[in-house]
Amino acid sequence: MRLSHLGVVLALGSLLASPVFAQTAAPGTATPGAAAKPPMTSTAPSTGAAKPMPSTTSSTSALIDINSASKDELDKLPQIGAARADAIIKGRPYRAKNELVDKKIIPQNAYDAIKDRIIAHQKS
Repeated sequence: MRLSHLGVVLALGSLLASPVFAQTAAPGTATPGAAAKPPMTSTAPSTGAAKPMPSTTSSTSALIDINSASKDELDKLPQIGAARADAIIKGRPYRAKNELVDKKIIPQNAYDAIKDRIIAHQKS
């Protein structure tokens, strides 16, 4: 009886260690009840239905440094007007962007609106 339990444990262990083998069908065989999907090729014309994911390099290059941005750049951020832009500039330098809230420069809701658009670079 113990050997059969050991066999089951070893079989489950090998399946857990390599889930890819446990979930894929053998090449050339179809899974019952599953519709066959045509292979994806790069030569097929684009239908325009799927939108490409934005690249991370373009979003990081568009970040505004709160330690060096001009008043006009800060003013263009959502919920940051001329007065808040002046307050951000007056409170420089910042070690981290969350200091805008910690130092009570801007309220939490304004920070939530801009936190993905700003960064606090350190001068070396």
